[in-house]
Amino acid sequence: MKNIDIVTNIVVCNYNELNDDQKKLVDCAKEACSRAYAPYSHFNVGAAALLDNGEIISGSNQENAAYPSGTCAERTTLFYAGAQHPNNAVKRLAIAAYKGNDFTATPTAPCGACRQVILETEHRYNTPIEIILYGTEKTYIVTSIESLLPLCFGKTDLE
Repeated sequence: MKNIDIVTNIVVCNYNELNDDQKKLVDCAKEACSRAYAPYSHFNVGAAALLDNGEIISGSNQENAAYPSGTCAERTTLFYAGAQHPNNAVKRLAIAAYKGNDFTATPTAPCGACRQVILETEHRYNTPIEIILYGTEKTYIVTSIESLLPLCFGKTDLE
C-alpha cells in the first residue's frame, strides 16, 4: 500500500491585490448576484466568465421549490457561454456570493456539479480556466478546476 499526496496551490489575496481585469470580472460576478432568484435559501450567487474574445458573460443562481430543478450561477453562466459562444474558450471565471446584508467574508467554492461542468468546459476548449473565488476578507485564485477537483472524472475516462 502507498499514499498519494495531492497538493493544491491556491493564491490567497484581497480584492485590492487583483489586477484590473480580475477586478472587472469579480465586479461583474458581484453585480450578477442582484439577479439571483433565491427565495428559499436567500443565498445569492453570481458568476462571470471572460471569453477568449474579450466578452464577459454573467449569470446567477436560479432556485426552484423542487430544489434539484434549480441551477447554480456557475452552470447558468457556462452553459449560456457554450450555447451562445461555442467557438470561444472561457479564460477566467469569477464567483461571488451574497448572504443577508453583504457579500460573504470568505470565498464560496463551486459545488461538485459545477466543478464537473467547469472541468468539462476546460476539456471542451483544451485550456485551463483561472477561477477567482471572491470574499470580502479574502479571495482565492486557482489556475484550473483540477486544483479544486483532484482525481476528477473526465473525457479520458470514457475513451
